[in-house]
Amino acid sequence: MGQISLGRFLLGKPLATAELPHQAISRPIGLAVFASDALSSTAYATEEILIILALAATVAGSGVFSISLPIAVAIAVLLVIVTLSYRQTIHAYPNGGGAYIVARDNLGEAPAQVAGAALLTDYILTVAVSISAGVAQITSAFQELLPYRVEIALVVIFLMTMVNLRGVKESGRLFAVPTYFFLGVMFLTLGVGLVRAMSGTLAPIEPASVEPIHFGAGTLTLFLVLRAFSSGCTALTGIEAISNGITAFKQPRSHNAAVTLTWMSGILITLFLGITLLAHQIEAIPSETETVISQLGRAVYGDNSPLHLAALAGTALVAVVYRRIERDDGTWTLRETDRVAAAMFDIQASGGAGQPLYLLAFRVPE
Repeated sequence: MGQISLGRFLLGKPLATAELPHQAISRPIGLAVFASDALSSTAYATEEILIILALAATVAGSGVFSISLPIAVAIAVLLVIVTLSYRQTIHAYPNGGGAYIVARDNLGEAPAQVAGAALLTDYILTVAVSISAGVAQITSAFQELLPYRVEIALVVIFLMTMVNLRGVKESGRLFAVPTYFFLGVMFLTLGVGLVRAMSGTLAPIEPASVEPIHFGAGTLTLFLVLRAFSSGCTALTGIEAISNGITAFKQPRSHNAAVTLTWMSGILITLFLGITLLAHQIEAIPSETETVISQLGRAVYGDNSPLHLAALAGTALVAVVYRRIERDDGTWTLRETDRVAAAMFDIQASGGAGQPLYLLAFRVPE
């Protein structure tokens, strides 16, 4: 009896299949639930570009870092192309058009299973990336916690797992708060930063205040530019989440999903380009001890000012919420094919020993 009570306390009331339509979400909640995946990538996309370009820089503030601007614009153009593609997919597959379904219909079963297995592997790996990005914001504000970043990440993963085992609508409302808080504080930061940059009062980061991750030999090659572009394409992470989760939206599902996708892409492009531009203005330095978002916050607001800490808190929260989307998107992918699930988790579609773990982890309706 005690175990049942504890399970109910941690996981909430089990959801019956008949209750699934009542878990449908509106556009604002859908933006929070599915867009936090893509929006969280702004926490590290610009930084990933700068890390690669640092291999060709000899000192902080090197002109090599200015290449980040055209790279960011090229990535934004690619993002528009991908968005248009997924809008077509949303209308063509109103019940969810993930990589598995699209590949199965157009290429066959074997390529579809490869795509599904690759996505599920990706969902696991990107949890580590997003949680690490969130913890990096925390340790940027409180650097005495830097030696404990792994432990902090593990605790966060456990807590998010507990929340994720509840319904989409229930946890979606909870996650809407950090997502919109992040959007508010980041747009405020970009606005204030651009005003200060135009007025000439936005000072560059003092190189001595940041421990650089590395500097290279000072030779910028085509390979490094392409590598920086590739790393910056993390900004495209999560664009597919809405097309996979169309059935989570209220009717008309395809229309609401397409509108939410357009909102998400517009916000993502604005944040990504804005952060990259201001990072160039303050001559941000890629570092293992302080993120670019932290450097941007203290350049705009002042070191450890309330708004600086708010920017870090918002970014950390949305990066943690990103882990929720991996659960949601993984759920839709697993529902598309039991054989992909069996290949990934070594379970039998007809009911193997591992299947209860699959049902518990993803709460897939029977």
